Amino acid sequence: MMTAGSVAFSVFVASGILGAGHAHPGSPDTDRLYGRVVTVDGDALEGYLRWDRSASHWADVLEGLKALPLEWEQQAEDLNPDYAALRRAERSLVAFGVRLTWDVDDSEDARLVPSGLRFAHVRQLEPVDSRTARVTLTSGAEIMLRASSTRLGGAIRGIDVDLPGGISRQVTWADLRSVDFFPAPAAAPPPDARRLVAAVRARGDEIFTGYVAWDRDEIFEADILDGRQNGREFPIAFHDIRRIGRASDRSAPVSLRNGGEVEIRGTNDVDRRNRGIEVVDPAFGRVIIPWDDFESADFDVRPEGSLRPVEGTHTPIRGTVLALDGGSVEGEVRWANDATHSWEFLRGFDGTRTFEIEFAAIYEIRRVGEERAAITLLNGRMVELTMVPDRGAVSRGIFVKPADAAFRLIRWQDFDRLTLRR
Repeated sequence: MMTAGSVAFSVFVASGILGAGHAHPGSPDTDRLYGRVVTVDGDALEGYLRWDRSASHWADVLEGLKALPLEWEQQAEDLNPDYAALRRAERSLVAFGVRLTWDVDDSEDARLVPSGLRFAHVRQLEPVDSRTARVTLTSGAEIMLRASSTRLGGAIRGIDVDLPGGISRQVTWADLRSVDFFPAPAAAPPPDARRLVAAVRARGDEIFTGYVAWDRDEIFEADILDGRQNGREFPIAFHDIRRIGRASDRSAPVSLRNGGEVEIRGTNDVDRRNRGIEVVDPAFGRVIIPWDDFESADFDVRPEGSLRPVEGTHTPIRGTVLALDGGSVEGEVRWANDATHSWEFLRGFDGTRTFEIEFAAIYEIRRVGEERAAITLLNGRMVELTMVPDRGAVSRGIFVKPADAAFRLIRWQDFDRLTLRR
């Protein structure tokens, strides 16, 4: 849960100001994704992008799985006997009453762990196969991401390119050769489509404000909230909606901008089939709120100024780790033996809500329970999260490399806090 007084969790760091009221639909949206999409046929399509239906801005998240280097896994086993025992159990089987165990070798498949980054940190993306992409960061570094959702691979719901003249073209993964991301030129005014922004209230009265992907699908004011009323189809464009509430597992009251009130039901937009309300805040990352945890969304809020995420996030994670016995070690940090750079995310859960918090936005991580951590952000906000017990910090620990010294391991049960250095 969040601490008292921290209910307004999000802060738009680029401007620091939230504007009341509904923005004029024609006002420019300069934070839209832009780039050049090249197809396998050689067509080059340049324009504003809508990625997998649910991403359209630099602050949005490109998610996937990354492979842990085998040497990291070996190092974790060498430094942590408990983790070594767990991995030996995973590399064993019983045949004819005999247990067979094998060691790590170069032929072993690398362990895949959740990863991702904001589009603001991506320079180029190239498909490698039907499930994998090579991603070049704006720093020039390369990472390989494997599909974990519809954001990458053959399951992607298309990449829509808004071309000059009001023309839109959709490219599938199979047709894609590469995407180069770069700022839109001054001669390419942003399209009129406005991104959904809302203050979303979750159970417990916590409020998260930022870009919204409703049902992880609808993201623009022109998109449609599907529902039924009195047995008839009752679709509503989001630009006509002031507020959406939750009446039950299967229905939602909707307040309209014209003053009307309706209650709709019967579709996955407004019942337990809803895949979650995603809120992206450039001040920290992303939270996904399931329908059962959702209370309301107020769309009478718009940020003033840019919503681009924090800059300078390609540096290694550095900080000071304090152990429960009072010892400390300072240096480069490999959190959970997988996150090494500030563009990466710390993942955890608060009840049924999923959080992804960019390390660049974190001031301190403090252990507060067997599997719980309190994360304090640079803007002073705090959230307590449950770490995933069978992977990450709880099982692999925190690795720190002091200057001119080998990596040291601080096991989760010995860990007190990490204070990050910008």
